[in-house]
Amino acid sequence: MIRLLWPAALALSVLGCAPAAPPEDNLATYFDRAGRDDVLAGGIRMIPVETPQGTFKVWTKRVGNNPKVKVLLLNGGPGATHEYLEAFDSYLPAAGIEYYYYDQLGSAFSDQPKELSLWEIPRFVNEVEQVRRALGLDATNFVLYGHSWGGILAIEYALAHPENLKGLVISNMVSSVPVYNEYAKTALMPAMDQAALAEILALEEAREYQNPRYMELLVPQHYEKHILRMPADQWPDPVNRAFKTLNYDIYLHMWGPSELRGTGTLVNWDRSADLARIAVPTLVIGARHDTMDPKHMEWMAQQFPNGTYLYCPNGSHMALYDDQAAYFEGLVGFLRTTAGG
Repeated sequence: MIRLLWPAALALSVLGCAPAAPPEDNLATYFDRAGRDDVLAGGIRMIPVETPQGTFKVWTKRVGNNPKVKVLLLNGGPGATHEYLEAFDSYLPAAGIEYYYYDQLGSAFSDQPKELSLWEIPRFVNEVEQVRRALGLDATNFVLYGHSWGGILAIEYALAHPENLKGLVISNMVSSVPVYNEYAKTALMPAMDQAALAEILALEEAREYQNPRYMELLVPQHYEKHILRMPADQWPDPVNRAFKTLNYDIYLHMWGPSELRGTGTLVNWDRSADLARIAVPTLVIGARHDTMDPKHMEWMAQQFPNGTYLYCPNGSHMALYDDQAAYFEGLVGFLRTTAGG
């Protein structure tokens, strides 16, 4: 069962019918190569971005052609890659939606400078803005999607550059890291096997994060329950590739070494009081078994002036895999209806 909570003004027009299928004559347009400068490379462009430490290149890949809706995908981590988002290929082309994979600076397909000063929110926001300009996205078509850490970055971008957006999607991310830490402490940890939790916390106290026993405990106790709800040895290839290529230096600096609480530079990040400033149509996606509090994500959707909440009842942090049909039905519906796709 999929649960969509739409703004009252849209309720009658949206809930009364499912999004219409794209007209067949749009197929040729969607795959039209005319006027594109990325055809030779299969849609891939290496985009130069200027930073306080010099100019570097980030990797992007375009899929499709739709002048009304162009979705830039911000992956999680921090320091992960676009790879785990490749499930989008199973749904968005059939819906006629143009979208862009994008490895943020430091991620595996992009340059990876060894400079901690680069891994700060304002610099990432500036990077997204440079990528937007290079790709030619604007307020007539630009929808920004962020999953997990990408949701933090998407919120920050929307606050800094609202004039450039047509729509916003915040997937599986709360608006406050302190809220996440409290939820982990009061909801996630008490539900774990307490003997296993005690051992996990003891290993963290001793800073033995590289001890094989740490992941031996976390995988069944946390990852398979709240990150992706299937046996880890059955996780999809895109997810496994993304974990293998994670830039741990960035992750450690910004999130911290613990898998149960944030302790890095993001520890005090909180934009809950600022959500009402984001006026563009916004979809918040939450899931019952998420690491993030689904009730808080529902509350977030109510704070946005044009907010919508998509609840995935069988999903976790990667509901795009473990509640895939509900996830993409709601996401595509939002992109094609609310964002005018």
